Amino acid sequence: MIMINLLPHREERRRRKKIAFFAGLVVSAVVGVAVVGLWYLVVEQLISVQQARNKFLKDEIAKLDVQIKDIASLKAEIASLKARQKAVEDLQIDRNVPVHVLNELVKQVPEGIYITSVKQDGQRLSVAGIAQTQERISELLRNTSSPENSVWLVKPELVESKATAQGASRDQKRLFDFAVRLTVKRPQDTPAPAQQAASGIVIPVAASASASKATVAVAKKT
Repeated sequence: MIMINLLPHREERRRRKKIAFFAGLVVSAVVGVAVVGLWYLVVEQLISVQQARNKFLKDEIAKLDVQIKDIASLKAEIASLKARQKAVEDLQIDRNVPVHVLNELVKQVPEGIYITSVKQDGQRLSVAGIAQTQERISELLRNTSSPENSVWLVKPELVESKATAQGASRDQKRLFDFAVRLTVKRPQDTPAPAQQAASGIVIPVAASASASKATVAVAKKT
């Protein structure tokens, strides 16, 4: 016997395909949402970790900034203390400078020159006097221009030299008034052997660390 199916099988097949299609869409959507959610959680975790690292770095940088400020202030204090120490040391060392200057003048001033005044202002030394001849003045300049000859007085400069006459009208002697400017070497710029060599002649003078200017009158006879 022949069996004939009179049910709408085509419509049933299309309905099943439609249901399967929508089911696939729902499954795909669910899978996509799950994947996106999982990725979002992973990204959020990574961001949290990076933010924690950034916060740690900022805290450490802030600590380093504070330490750097402390180090800078310490360096400034150390520099200030060194400057004060150097000033005190310079004052202690410079106390004997007038003695060395006078000793050096006694050694370097040639015969035939009378020193009338010596004035020191810092490292500048002004010397005025009377010379018998111009050659005596030139010899004084030569003596103080060589570091080998003069270890305390250097860089001589002739300020003026003018002829003058002294004595009676018949026996007038032609003399020369002169002024010389010199530079005084500081003790810390002078080698130790030179200091020892410069201390051979001692002239007692009043030396004070608080005196910045000294005016001394010295006379050397021929």
